[in-house]
Amino acid sequence: MQYQKLLIRAEKEHIVGFGHPWIFSQGLRLEPAASKIKNGDIVDVFSSDGKRFLARGYYNGNSQIAVRIFTRDPNEEIDEEFFAKRFQDLMAIRERFIDMKKTNAFRVVFGESDGIPGLIIDKYDRIFVIQIHTLGMDCLRDKVVTAMKRVFNPETIFEKSDIGVRTQEGLQDKPVQLLYGKNLPDEIEILENGIKFLVNVKDGQKTGFFLDQRENRKALQKYVVGKRVLNCFCYTAGFSVYSALAGAKETINIDVSGPALETAKRNFTINNLPLKNHTFLDKDAFDSISDFEKDKEKFDVIILDPPAFVKNQKSLKQGLSGYLFINQHALNLLPVGGILVSSSCSAHVTDEMFQRMLSQAASRSNCVLKTLEIKHQPIDHPFNPHFPEGKYLKFYIMLKT
Repeated sequence: MQYQKLLIRAEKEHIVGFGHPWIFSQGLRLEPAASKIKNGDIVDVFSSDGKRFLARGYYNGNSQIAVRIFTRDPNEEIDEEFFAKRFQDLMAIRERFIDMKKTNAFRVVFGESDGIPGLIIDKYDRIFVIQIHTLGMDCLRDKVVTAMKRVFNPETIFEKSDIGVRTQEGLQDKPVQLLYGKNLPDEIEILENGIKFLVNVKDGQKTGFFLDQRENRKALQKYVVGKRVLNCFCYTAGFSVYSALAGAKETINIDVSGPALETAKRNFTINNLPLKNHTFLDKDAFDSISDFEKDKEKFDVIILDPPAFVKNQKSLKQGLSGYLFINQHALNLLPVGGILVSSSCSAHVTDEMFQRMLSQAASRSNCVLKTLEIKHQPIDHPFNPHFPEGKYLKFYIMLKT
């Protein structure tokens, strides 16, 4: 198939060669012929002289990111076969590194980092949930679904594209809909590292569960045996269930979502964990931390895994202030020898910024932090050196001294 042609400015050609999946609008030479290209169309990007093929992707003139790249192979057409092959390759990587006997929920496609820009696919046993972020991928929905049916043999394919970023692409809708198969149940029971969890796709955060913290939840277990654990922003209490199964003597779980806390309780129950040693507070975590400090409460381990405080560059200063507040005051609730677990899912907050914030929090709390572990994203949320924008998760386990 022949695709319409765009030329890149000579001084920007090296960026495509470095492997970055985005071409910004100022990097293109918009020739008169380009006026025929519609937003969402697949295009071929050529060198400035028009002689050398560089990449194939989809175009959107409404976005600063004018082209998002699928392939640098001129023989690869963007059709159902393309998606089926990518899905097979990505699934093979997951099967290689994830124990499928103990885990049946993970991310199959992570957008640009997996070579399919604008698309997220999460697997919850035989139910697959997709998110479409961009106009170009929105135009390819049918091909994606057909390829998914071929490769995954799913029971259900459900779309949950209720995300604000679609408006930046010129999309006016935020579809939440059944795309294939059986109706979505109210809750799905999944298995993660041999532990059971209930997932509410329709009403839950993201696609229903924070799959990216899977290995970090497991890493925490050796630090909580016999400890009193405070889990702020707990959502459905994933970290707490892991902690209780590892032998934590008590967990205190805080979240502003009552329905999430009800699911959290059921997550304890389905793993045969009695609720008598575990508390669930429907309350703002900032207020709770301040109240605990006034009451001179102490905890052995405190987990801070808040939602993204920094969603864009404009909110960076305010967001960092929020991280500083909760970490500083959480440290005041820990004795010497206590463990602070602090995480950020804000891509705009770099590792250096996060470490600087933790240093400031420790100074204000008049203590020293010793870092025991630093972790990032698991293998089903890969980040590539040529696409640093895909690196977002920071997870620190630290000892207060």
